[in-house]
Amino acid sequence: MLGPLAQLAEPHSYDLCSEHAERLTAPRGWEVVRLTPEFVPTGPSPDDLVALAEAVREAGRPRPAVAVAEPVPAASEITRRGHLRVLRGEG
Repeated sequence: MLGPLAQLAEPHSYDLCSEHAERLTAPRGWEVVRLTPEFVPTGPSPDDLVALAEAVREAGRPRPAVAVAEPVPAASEITRRGHLRVLRGEG
């Protein structure tokens, strides 16, 4: 069945551009049914407006302060062999 573009994802249906929809042929024994409803533009749905309001509300919330970790004192390098290093321990 050919009709308007899907509003929701369906695992067994595919959206085609007009060029490919016109050239579509069905396997032998099958029938292509073409739906050509009149296009009626719609405005935002209540779900769209709720999602937008929640996004704006979330963006306006104060962010919690992030704790800053104490800096770890750097160990001093004694010697190096290839990619291995020997470090002097503190303590």
